[in-house]
Amino acid sequence: MITPLWTTEAEVPSFQADAGYWQSLLVEDDPDPEFRTYCHLFAARRPWRRGCIDELLRDIADDKVAGVLITDAQMQHIHHPYDGGAGVFLATSEERDRMRDRHPGWLSSPPSGL
Repeated sequence: MITPLWTTEAEVPSFQADAGYWQSLLVEDDPDPEFRTYCHLFAARRPWRRGCIDELLRDIADDKVAGVLITDAQMQHIHHPYDGGAGVFLATSEERDRMRDRHPGWLSSPPSGL
């Protein structure tokens, strides 16, 4: 699982420093430091068991948490839930097509499915 923390500081916030810090990205390199934006990424491994992320998914649906990516250890399959639904990113177009065919109700109503 990957979770982001957005700040205007390059330093990892001290209250998060031991929470599985992975890397920081400069997202907006504004000349004015007050508008410079960093995204600090934290990664955590959790053994899968039924219901283990239900509380997290509820917080995402309630817009209490955002930007979470749920992935396998190789980052080949990514699930990105958000308060209005979810995105699924797969390693190949063949996997994507199988998922689309298996779960047509998951697609958005526009003809593109996006």
